[in-house]
Parts: sequence; structure tokens; C-alpha cells
Amino acid sequence: MQNDRLSKLFEFLASDSNDPFVLYAIATEYNAINDTENAFHYYLKLVEQHPSYVGTYYHLGKLYEKENEKDKAIEIYQTGMQKAREKRDMHAFSELQGAYNSAAGLDYEDD
Repeated sequence: MQNDRLSKLFEFLASDSNDPFVLYAIATEYNAINDTENAFHYYLKLVEQHPSYVGTYYHLGKLYEKENEKDKAIEIYQTGMQKAREKRDMHAFSELQGAYNSAAGLDYEDD
């Protein structure tokens, strides 16, 4: 029940409107039900209000790719890699770098 989850997430948001995880969960839930407009809204809100929440960048980049906005995806991945490096989160950095390489066409293999 997607709407039940969203309802519960909005209850959490009402009790703490500054919780980045709740914003992330709402964006991800909208993304899962293909509500692109709201997914973008909450992912972009996260980037603006919580720029060090590095999990946002991968999913926002993938959403841009899904919408055929590769340049924006590449830019988001680059920003995310910078933020991950600043936090010394090498796992997130590696995932973002893989997504960046794929979007930028740098993920080729030698034959």
C-alpha cells in the first residue's frame, strides 16, 4: 500500500520537518510509484536543505537519467562525489563514480 506508506512518512515529516531521512524516504516512495514530479521535488529539496546527505545524489542522478537528462545526471553525480569525498564516505563515492562513469560513457571494457 503505497499511499499508506506515504501517509505515515508525512506524519513523521510533520513531527520533524528537518529530518533528511524522512525527506529521502518520501522522495524514494514517490519515485517507486513513478510520480516523477514529486520525486524530483523532494530529492531537490534534500540537495538544497541537506547537501551532505549523500544518498540523495545517486537516486536523483538516476531519476535525471530516466528522464533523458544526462547532463543534469552527470552534474549531480559529480556534486555527490565531492560531498562523499568531503564526508570520507568511500562506499558512496564509489557508487556515485560508477554511475557517473556509466552516464558519461566511461564504463567501457577492453576487448
